[in-house]
Amino acid sequence: MSHQTILVLDFGSQYTQLIARRLRELSVYSEIVPFNTPLETLRAQKPVGLILSGGPKSVSDPGAPTCAPGVFDLGAPVLGICYGMQLMTDVLGGEVRQSGHREFGHALVRVSSNGGAGPRLFAQVPDELRVWASHGDDVVAVPPGFSVAATSATAPIAAMESPERGLYALLFHPEVAHTDHGADILRNFAYSVCGCAGDWTIASFIEEATARIRAQVGTGRVVCGLSGGVDSTVAALLIHRAIGERLTCIFVDNGLLRHEEAAQIRHRFAEKMHLPLDFVDASDLFLTRLAGVTDPERKRKIIGATFIEVFEQRAAELGGFDFLGQGTLYPDVIESASVAGPAAVIKSHHNVGGLPEQMRFKLVEPLRDLFKDEVRRVGRDLGLEREFVVRQPFPGPGLAVRIVGEITRERLDLLRLADRIVAEEIRKAGWYERVWQSFAVLLPVQSVGVMGDARTYECTVAIRAVESVDGMTADWARLPHEILAAISSRIVNEVRGINRVVYDISSKPPSTIEWE
Repeated sequence: MSHQTILVLDFGSQYTQLIARRLRELSVYSEIVPFNTPLETLRAQKPVGLILSGGPKSVSDPGAPTCAPGVFDLGAPVLGICYGMQLMTDVLGGEVRQSGHREFGHALVRVSSNGGAGPRLFAQVPDELRVWASHGDDVVAVPPGFSVAATSATAPIAAMESPERGLYALLFHPEVAHTDHGADILRNFAYSVCGCAGDWTIASFIEEATARIRAQVGTGRVVCGLSGGVDSTVAALLIHRAIGERLTCIFVDNGLLRHEEAAQIRHRFAEKMHLPLDFVDASDLFLTRLAGVTDPERKRKIIGATFIEVFEQRAAELGGFDFLGQGTLYPDVIESASVAGPAAVIKSHHNVGGLPEQMRFKLVEPLRDLFKDEVRRVGRDLGLEREFVVRQPFPGPGLAVRIVGEITRERLDLLRLADRIVAEEIRKAGWYERVWQSFAVLLPVQSVGVMGDARTYECTVAIRAVESVDGMTADWARLPHEILAAISSRIVNEVRGINRVVYDISSKPPSTIEWE
């Protein structure tokens, strides 16, 4: 089944993915495409609407990104957001001018009574709105045929429209939570302007994905690398739903898992979910190869290469596979076609994505159209218990990137115990689902302490807790002092070998979420 689709042309805004996610929350299917997607390609996708995202550039900058002018005459309604509004203005004959100030943060917008926008984009929306703005250029003259739909104290034209041509634009961001009634504005564009019926649901996705897998795999067999995380688990459940026992899941225990995690995975997947699971304990091999290694990038590469080797060997032993199942998500697909060109490599990442080039299997990626929150909803609908569905992300290299310095069995044991305490106290306080991630990091630092009347010289643990939407940016979580006190007290008292606990209050950027 093909769904009505609104395409989002990405001009590099940090909020671009949010636009697509907000539309999908409204049961409207949305895809993100590069800003310079050829007109013929756009036309072939038969979109019911187009949205031009924001972006970091000014339309007057040399080499500023632009779309094909024919986008505005494609026959589908167009909504320009921030840079998208400035581009629409510039291309269609209006005037954009660099202002002497930058409007960033909350702004008060007043809907124009004579703008004609009331029954369409601003229908059922108050005349005054607190919105989120992020721009340094102003639209000072609308293109011919447009009217001003909204103003603000600092931006004389905060929204404009040409209903006859199906063209609308906003200088603020309706997709962010900081904009009042932003979802209503997007709903008006999708339903009232574009005529969407709201045919994108998780239930329909599950049925369609199952049918696609059956058609793709036919009578073949699929091997799936199971990490124990939500993405690979949901992908495996969908594949199993489609082809049953012709799926084999391989789980590789790398010795870098959390407290009792290997046993929990065996119980959850084999006994509760009845997935065909092949369990490989390769912990000795991983720890042997990591011995003495302190460089973070070398750690990641060793873990990635060893994982591929172990997985490939076990798959060959089991034999006869035609396809490789992966939990690739839509953000992974988008980032491979970034509008800003190749991004700087901050860290190399280890996941099953490294396998296809080595193994030359055909890929089965049932989740490649979904965002993380949608994957969680699919998991719930497929019967996964809530505790697992809301599980915080865990890095592919496991605890290796949470031990700064050399990895040894002794240091892993210390970190596992400390990390278990963090998880228990965060859950007990009701904060586990309020933060993106919360965990302990073992530092290569020892310090003097006193326990009883004895002097100690033991290890230091850092606690990391961050709030985030997608992990791309994050802010440190303002955990109540009572929670931090409980965590610190328990770790120092219960984990012999640790006598000091510190809290990480750095955000991403400039820091990363993981320490390595």
